[in-house]
This record gives sequence, structure tokens and C-alpha cells, in this order.
Amino acid sequence: MSAATFKFKVLPKRMAKKSEAASYCGLSEKRFAAEFPFPPVLMPGGEERFDLQDCDRWIESIKAGAHDGDVDAMIERLGK
Repeated sequence: MSAATFKFKVLPKRMAKKSEAASYCGLSEKRFAAEFPFPPVLMPGGEERFDLQDCDRWIESIKAGAHDGDVDAMIERLGK
């Protein structure tokens, strides 16, 4: 029996749909929409996508304690 070795590189995707970005952050879509501080990027063709680098920045800021949990800002985002 012979063995084969495959080498391939998977390119990670940078722009994600809201559901994908929420999942990437470990949140429901509703909670993601209420708490995520960065706006979506309007792509050619009119589709909105979220930059996963923004997700990473946000998560790092939470880990560093920069997330102040501003309730008024969160309520304002819920109304959008």
C-alpha cells in the first residue's frame, strides 16, 4: 500500500457575513449586533460584511479591560 502526501495552503477569509462574524466571536447574532462596536463594510454589489480583523481587535480590547460596558451605547445600538 502506498502513501501520498498532500501540501496545500488554506487562505483564511477576512470578510464575513454577520452570522459568521458573530459565530467567530462566540456570540449570537442578536448579541453581536448589540455589542459589536465596528460598522459593517459595504462591499461592491451592496452586501455588508464584517472585517474579522475588527473582531480580533474588539476581542483583544475586551481581554485588556478596555471594554467599559457602556449601557447607554449598547441600548443605542439595539435601537438601530
